[in-house]
Amino acid sequence: MIVTNNIDEVRQHRWAEAKLTWGLVPTMGYLHEGHLSLVQLSLAGNDRTAVTIFVNPTQFAPTEDLSSYPRNLEGDLALLEAAGVDLVFTPSDAIMYPPDFQTTITLSQVTQPLEGSSRPSHFAGVATVVAKLFNIVQPTRAYFGQKDAQQTIVLRQLVRDLNFNLEMVIGPTRREPDGLAMSSRNALLSAENRAAAPVLFRALNAAKTAYETGERSGEALRQVMRQTITAVPQARIDYVSAADPGTLAELDVVVDGVLLSTAVFFGQTRLIDNILIEATEDTE
Repeated sequence: MIVTNNIDEVRQHRWAEAKLTWGLVPTMGYLHEGHLSLVQLSLAGNDRTAVTIFVNPTQFAPTEDLSSYPRNLEGDLALLEAAGVDLVFTPSDAIMYPPDFQTTITLSQVTQPLEGSSRPSHFAGVATVVAKLFNIVQPTRAYFGQKDAQQTIVLRQLVRDLNFNLEMVIGPTRREPDGLAMSSRNALLSAENRAAAPVLFRALNAAKTAYETGERSGEALRQVMRQTITAVPQARIDYVSAADPGTLAELDVVVDGVLLSTAVFFGQTRLIDNILIEATEDTE
């Protein structure tokens, strides 16, 4: 396994055998089974697999947890080598954002609601760094997780708008046995908050059950989530959402599928989760 923080070296290995297909798994490190499931998808679908490990400062607001974001590069590299990854790119802030760096990519619509409303600068940072990684590695396919649902929508739009020559692959959310979505931020939870955090998945499932038993009011689905979450005293809601899966506009009435999502604080740690209910054809 090649480990490098050098852009030219990445490109040298990427194009050493130009006809080979490459998968890219961008990460911020502190890897867990969710990341590794994306790695496995890439390994199965490509000749070579590259993983990037970079805690991107531009997607954190000044009030957010950049300094406390968990890191374990040595452990991450051991996991990736055991998995059979070919190349790991571990750039520094200075390599990704040199002193004269001036460019930011912004998307005008799908970045505005949900995470964009709570974290206004977040997706400009995400879009910019992912575009840079796409240009550095030039993968055949890029792999992201459904847990970050809005991010996948934003990045699909980025790929379409800027004509990146790659395929986006979205892997399913991986969960702990109690339903909590796997996340590097879970390591920041106190024992009490860790015990409380599975309420996110319970709330989403409660809304899903309401939908499956005939509820089509978006506000009613949101209220089911609110009631479930507020029953847990450690949880502080940032948002609950029942939105159009394409535009992310909040739905009054669910007609063609719905993205149920929520962001909740447990102490200072903010967790997100979602369930996508896709449109089904009317069989009547």
